[in-house]
Amino acid sequence: MGTKGTTETPGTTETTGATETPGAMGRLKGAARREVDRHAEELIRLSERLHADPETAWEEHRAAAAVPEPLERAGFDITTSYLGLETAFHARFGSGPVRIALCAEYDALPGLGHACGHNLIAASSVGAALGLAAVADDAGLTVEVYGTPAEEGGGGKIEMLDRGAFAGTDLAMMVHPAPVDVAEARPFAVSHSKISYTGRSAHAAAYPEAGINAADAFTVAQVAIGLLRQQLPASARVHGVVTHAGDAPNAIPERATGRWYVRAETLAELAELEPRVIRAFEAGALATGCELEIEPESKPYAEFRTDEAALAHYRANALALGREFAPPGQAARMNRASTDMGNVSQTVPAIHPYIGIGSLPATNHQHEFAAHCVGANAQRALLDGAVALAWTGVDRSSSRYASASS
Repeated sequence: MGTKGTTETPGTTETTGATETPGAMGRLKGAARREVDRHAEELIRLSERLHADPETAWEEHRAAAAVPEPLERAGFDITTSYLGLETAFHARFGSGPVRIALCAEYDALPGLGHACGHNLIAASSVGAALGLAAVADDAGLTVEVYGTPAEEGGGGKIEMLDRGAFAGTDLAMMVHPAPVDVAEARPFAVSHSKISYTGRSAHAAAYPEAGINAADAFTVAQVAIGLLRQQLPASARVHGVVTHAGDAPNAIPERATGRWYVRAETLAELAELEPRVIRAFEAGALATGCELEIEPESKPYAEFRTDEAALAHYRANALALGREFAPPGQAARMNRASTDMGNVSQTVPAIHPYIGIGSLPATNHQHEFAAHCVGANAQRALLDGAVALAWTGVDRSSSRYASASS
């Protein structure tokens, strides 16, 4: 799946692929698109800059400085270290009654770089904000960009929500790279935990009876989890990695650590499922005599609540740009990936569509997918995503005005 070429700006009577709307709407959308096009090279450079310099969760200092630069040049008010978070920022333009928020993610994956395309997310959100800023006065908009760190397991948006971010927002949006285009996000709720076993070291040959093997505790726990999967709902996911399990073959490991995720359809289902997984880790401690510590990495990520009206606007706008949405199936499964944008959607209206970069057979969280997050297809997705989001913001403004006057 990919694109079919462009059509006229939706909102004019010549539009194909989108519902016809009055000429004033077409002029707003045309102006927004021209502004995105005017900044195209700058947006591509920003995306490539992030891609070449990946930073992981809560360490995105260079990205948090680079992403708001085009916005500052365009007259946005910038707040760095937003809400006390060093790698978060907030940008604001305009004073209209309809508040549109664009979320910019920019953290990378350990060992994989930008294999989830957050470089494109950040650049698309910046581009959409620039497009909306060009029509903010005429459309009655306040345009905001939230620089949101630590999506890959750290729950940056949840921390921001807890500190007051997004309050009063009329619509929060972002577009996420995937192999193909999928409009609706249906992510799992998920918990992220650090697991630590503490035992006692000893010489593995001379004094094995004096040791308590922390690595064995993980082995017991993983066997228990593997057997538990037979009795879990088909939608549940339990997966993780052991990050440390000893230093020398002739020394019984006294400490072993890992990171584990538990996913379910909803937060309510997760609350029922997670204690069963915890008991598997407790079994490892009981069997070996180790001490167990489980530390949440963040608050759980929620399932997504889609604003259907905004999603319908996005879908029509993307089609007008020549995008094609994939049918359900293997290639379209990225929309089930968990995101802390789900927590935002539980608080304010939100959409989280996926935009294809033509990467198949490579899929997200693979080195090969990271390689596809730069280049011609990635650039097209970046700019199409920016325009589609900007047009959706214009649509939301028009809908609000229509509701207020009816």
